[in-house]
Amino acid sequence: MANMGMLRDAVAAWAAGGPGGPAQDLADRLFVHTAVLLEGPSDAAAVDAMAARHGRDLAADGICVLPMGGAMSVGRFAGLLGPAGLDLRLVGLCDEREQDFYVRALRRADAEPDGLFVCAADLEDELIRALGVSAVTELVAAEGESRRLQTFLRQPAQQGRAAQQQLRRFLGTKSGRKIHYGRILVEALEPTRAPAPLAGLFAAL
Repeated sequence: MANMGMLRDAVAAWAAGGPGGPAQDLADRLFVHTAVLLEGPSDAAAVDAMAARHGRDLAADGICVLPMGGAMSVGRFAGLLGPAGLDLRLVGLCDEREQDFYVRALRRADAEPDGLFVCAADLEDELIRALGVSAVTELVAAEGESRRLQTFLRQPAQQGRAAQQQLRRFLGTKSGRKIHYGRILVEALEPTRAPAPLAGLFAAL
């Protein structure tokens, strides 16, 4: 049975140089009208958790959440999914340092986004600021990683950094950790405390 996971895989294969037919067929069968362009799987985990938190079934609504495997892929994905390809409505989430690159890449693909929502540093940073350092530290402890965090904080490179920056760095130090905490941090948010870029993205969906 066709599902959004299959479509994500088909689009990734297409972006890597494979045929576009399977993606076109799946998009038609799933009645997809919108693609959410995200840099990577940790962003996708956060978006999926946000959808679940608010009772949204994005797949049932014809919305495909697409981690692109890096910001440099946005032009390629926009070309495949925008007017010259599947002609889907595009929305996206990006980091502030990459905003100009996103805008230029999307324009080159004639795929002006319906909404591009910008995080100051990245989505993890936005979530840490929304929750507060103390709350995030407690969540890390609840996940059994308090000792690992304390070991990390004693490293010379972390001395003098703000606590928020230290936590953000910690989330990226182990493969899969950012994905795991993308979900954990969103699930801990009060419904009205979502970071502005994430709240804006969902308001556009």
